Amino acid sequence: MRVLKKRLTLEDFISYSTSKKTIKLSKDQKEAVQKSAETVKKIVKTGNPVYGINTGFGALCNETIKKEDIKKLQTNLIRSHACGIGQPFTKEETKGAMLLLINSLAKGYSGVKLNTLETLTEMYNEEVLPIIPEKGSLGASGDLIPLAHLALVLIGEGEANYKGKIMSGEQAMKEAGIKPAKLDAKEGLALINGTHVVTSLSALNLHYASQLSKTADISAAISFEALMGIPTSLDSRIHDLKPYKGQKDTAENLRRLVQGITIPNRLKLLNKITEPKVQDRYSLRCIPQIHGPVKDELHHIKKIIKQEMNSVTDNPLIFEKECLSGGNFHGQYIAIGMDNLASTITTLASISERRTENILNDMAYTPFLTIEPGLNSGLMIPQYLSAALLSINKILVYPASNTSIPVSGSQEDYVSMAMTSALKAKEIIKNVEYVIGIELLCGAEAFENTIQPRCEPGIGTQKAYDIIRKYVLPLEEDRVLSKDIEKMYRLVHEGIILKEVEKEIRELK
Repeated sequence: MRVLKKRLTLEDFISYSTSKKTIKLSKDQKEAVQKSAETVKKIVKTGNPVYGINTGFGALCNETIKKEDIKKLQTNLIRSHACGIGQPFTKEETKGAMLLLINSLAKGYSGVKLNTLETLTEMYNEEVLPIIPEKGSLGASGDLIPLAHLALVLIGEGEANYKGKIMSGEQAMKEAGIKPAKLDAKEGLALINGTHVVTSLSALNLHYASQLSKTADISAAISFEALMGIPTSLDSRIHDLKPYKGQKDTAENLRRLVQGITIPNRLKLLNKITEPKVQDRYSLRCIPQIHGPVKDELHHIKKIIKQEMNSVTDNPLIFEKECLSGGNFHGQYIAIGMDNLASTITTLASISERRTENILNDMAYTPFLTIEPGLNSGLMIPQYLSAALLSINKILVYPASNTSIPVSGSQEDYVSMAMTSALKAKEIIKNVEYVIGIELLCGAEAFENTIQPRCEPGIGTQKAYDIIRKYVLPLEEDRVLSKDIEKMYRLVHEGIILKEVEKEIRELK
């Protein structure tokens, strides 16, 4: 069991949300939480109206609540806001949300009792995972609906996944030996008025997008070889004159991946069957200039997510002697970040699909990489799938952060729609993973199918080819390819091909 860090990194977050690592609160964190709870008690005793403590919520903020109803107010808040629909968030997304909620409350600005926070921490450690529907959050005030479903289980209601079984929250807490929390003033609002669910989803999106940005370099390198790319476009002297970090890193990645290749010899062979090639198409020649900006934008988004993970996004916030209302729950940073991620990562699919099409119609190979063209269609149709997924992405990239709709009697008149941005980005990433997988599939087949004698590939690309062939056999004649494409998706999504290639040539940038 490890003490919860004051500042989490993205790597910390991924490590905790995807494993069974347990956490505990430090002495300083416990003291900060207790001080904050004491301040709330003092506010209640004064009887002065303070939002979220003894008032209604949203447009009902001017309604004062009697002292004897304050506890009921918090429970009513949780129940009334738990109206989400759709598929539940994944185990990793839910664990991540719980971790970030604990991290925020532990800073001592939310007014929750230590007992409540320790109960939530125990739920996390025992993996009592609330069933949280995907749809409902506007990204302001925070993730009200998703977090209400999380909080339901904390008080012994709702539904949970415990040891792989879906059951009532009450039963899950009982089986885990955890006593449900009883909420006092401010606690219900503190539990649901933050960006923890959307930030968890966004952090996982970024993790997969960052992994994908490097895997795309591998697929590009295989295509570069298959299409006999002219290596001068990777020369470091060119990229030193336009020294964006992402561009230089991509060029270096490709140089390492194709190191040892005998492209010049293949060019001589190619020139026997076609006109001499002076320059490559943009989808080969400009890989560093196109993949590079993706890496740089993801680096910027990483800064946003790291900041959000370590922020207190509750409202109102409890300081030593006063309670201040603000808007830290507003998810605009995450909304814009996820919209940008969606647009950025779609770029990788756009150029990947072009390279795939070029391989399938290159004069160095039989049409669509098939034996007996006409009788067999070969890999013609997987490119259709890439085109279909790319078309979907081009629709999904419309920015949700520009689609605010006023709610709560226009008290909350500008919301971020951060969750919509993050859910779209998740779908887009999955589609891009398929597109990159299809490029890898076609590139590997090209290794088998060249008309001319095959020359030695690069060190990194050879390793990628070997991994692909462990999962997908060469295409000797037409067969159903759905399962092969699913296998390629898994190689990309789970980082299998990336990890194996990096073992061979060191970590890619």
